[in-house]
Amino acid sequence: MSNSNLQVGIIGAGAIGNIHIGAFVKAEGAEVAAIADSYLPLARQRAEEHGIGTVYGNPQELLEDTNIDAVVIGVPNQFHAALAVEALGRGKHVLLEKPMAIDSGAARSIAEAAASSGKVLMMSHQMRWKALNRAVKARIDAGDVGQVYNAKAGWFRKKGIPGWGSWFTRKDMAGGGPLIDIGVHMLDLSLYLMGNPKPVSVYGSTYAEFGPKREGIGTWGTPNWDGYYDVEDLASALIKLDNGATLSLEVSWAAHAAGLPEDPFVHLMGAKGGVSIVGDKSTYVTHADNEVVETEIAPADAEDERELMTRHFIECVRDGKEPITSALSGYTNNRILDAIYESSRTGNEVKLSWN
Repeated sequence: MSNSNLQVGIIGAGAIGNIHIGAFVKAEGAEVAAIADSYLPLARQRAEEHGIGTVYGNPQELLEDTNIDAVVIGVPNQFHAALAVEALGRGKHVLLEKPMAIDSGAARSIAEAAASSGKVLMMSHQMRWKALNRAVKARIDAGDVGQVYNAKAGWFRKKGIPGWGSWFTRKDMAGGGPLIDIGVHMLDLSLYLMGNPKPVSVYGSTYAEFGPKREGIGTWGTPNWDGYYDVEDLASALIKLDNGATLSLEVSWAAHAAGLPEDPFVHLMGAKGGVSIVGDKSTYVTHADNEVVETEIAPADAEDERELMTRHFIECVRDGKEPITSALSGYTNNRILDAIYESSRTGNEVKLSWN
């Protein structure tokens, strides 16, 4: 590749970082030029696997590299804000893994840094780019659903606690459990399909019935049996939006969820029709002659969601466009997550102001 390509640095050589490398390797207009990880052997392994020329043993060295135009941040949640703010301050564009930050205060600092830097800050919410979800969005944009006034979304894992005792299950490092891990995906996708209304009030509850007993352990991540578990393993919330609509959200890492599929789901109920997405299947429903009519929605193509997302990031950097998954979307998600945790802690509804 020529030096005119976007020079990308990867911060975090773990599983997520490796997925991003694979997407950038396939993309035109960019080159993965450097990788950094505090565990240097893994960074060197990734560099050897993908032909990455420069390896750093800590993120600061990569951020100081003036040859790097943009960075991908794929590290534990507690480090998102510091690294993103520094990267933007050094004039680098940022593709940031979800959630935006460990809490909304940290997320706001990132959004402010992005605004003052003039650089692209894009959230990595690949579910918006899935072919089926894009097909659903096209039907909504065409007016087939009408105003969405109620939505239900969630993701039940019956036995899927990741990396017990590692950063995944520590509130000080992750910010929470399945709500901030997989719940943020369903929250982001639902709000996007609903037209990005703003949340105005939240009522929610969280529960930890499995993790403290070392039950419900999944296969993702590496357990640390000398660590601890102080996050939830199930969360449930009702979110009221500024256009009058409501969104209910339920997610779990572990649950006795008899009869419920473990696929992510979104059910949208509109004035003209409704859409159901469950895993890789979607159905459109409406009424005709006072009869219920259901038809399947098929994806228009088979393009990979992460490759599409990566191309969008490159285009935004090249053309100076605002990303579809903007800083505001990441901040909004964090505001809602914080409100759910606060509501669970206090037992009260939490009002959100956007002044």
